[in-house]
Amino acid sequence: MNTELFNLEGKTAIVTGGANGIGKGCSLMLSDFGANVVVADLKIEDANKAAEEIKQKGGQAIAVSCNVMKDEDLTNLVKRTIKEFGGINILVNNVGGGGAGKESPSDISVNDFARTFQLNVFSAWRLSQLCAPEMKKSGYGSIISMSSMSSINKSPAISAYASSKAAINHMTANLAFDYGPDIRINAVAPGAIKTDALASVLTPEREEKMLSHTPLGRLGEAKDIAGAVLYFAAPISSWVSGQVLFVNGGGIQTLD
Repeated sequence: MNTELFNLEGKTAIVTGGANGIGKGCSLMLSDFGANVVVADLKIEDANKAAEEIKQKGGQAIAVSCNVMKDEDLTNLVKRTIKEFGGINILVNNVGGGGAGKESPSDISVNDFARTFQLNVFSAWRLSQLCAPEMKKSGYGSIISMSSMSSINKSPAISAYASSKAAINHMTANLAFDYGPDIRINAVAPGAIKTDALASVLTPEREEKMLSHTPLGRLGEAKDIAGAVLYFAAPISSWVSGQVLFVNGGGIQTLD
């Protein structure tokens, strides 16, 4: 029974931005527990590499080129998944971005602000809408969106990204009512995770300050977030919906 609580065999997962960083960590983790994985990414070469890595470990995976800002790409992603694996059970809305620490109102435009919401919020809402009917057909559905600690933190020059992630939190809570009881909707909110994106702005001084506010004494890794995603994807969380899980080493890490 304990094994069955995390068993994803026979289930199919889509992971957007699934070729690198946290997304790749999620792709690998879900495959390790038996899921067929669709690695959806703008960087198709990286997606192919991630899918091949899964297959070399004995898993089932395909790579799909996907720009989540284009509706035709989202609809194609769903069609490809159904054609290859016959259905959809798990959706990880991982893709996202923004100018964390670079979003001073004097430096960005309203179009920049809107683009951040289109990338982080609208794409997740739309792909959830596209996948939900297939999940209902299958009798098993779990949607996990990627939030952020910035959704509750307060820092300068991050208003677009932070507010888009706060929108993810509230959207998650409300969609749980729209899609339940057949589909569970949850979100994971990472703290500072060692990815290439963080490396581009992380200095030794910033890391030292972050760690001084982190009880577990280290920055996060992709597998830490993937573990939280696995929890929401698997049967063990069958009575959990509308929730945001903050994965941050027990502390607060900001760039300022």
